[in-house]
Amino acid sequence: MADYTLEIYKDKRGEFRWRRTAANGEIVGASSESYKAKRDCEANANRDTGADRWEFYKDVRGGHRWRCFSTANKKQVGKATEAFSSKKNAENNARINGWKG
Repeated sequence: MADYTLEIYKDKRGEFRWRRTAANGEIVGASSESYKAKRDCEANANRDTGADRWEFYKDVRGGHRWRCFSTANKKQVGKATEAFSSKKNAENNARINGWKG
């Protein structure tokens, strides 16, 4: 993930979120929820995703997306920020965000 930048930022409610940005400025992954404490947000962004449950699906417009759920608390902890033209492209994006395949 060296070609990507992790950004921790405050949302409109003043809570912390993360997003991964490619060198071209495109957001390639983001948190699904906000965190009151910055350290909790950072822990979520940098956790080992090997135990997470990853789901690939088609959205209402037919685009391919992914979302990630923590096995510890069953909450959604990450998602694709855009739809992809194929499942393979969604999987490639998920790998950037920690999916082991």
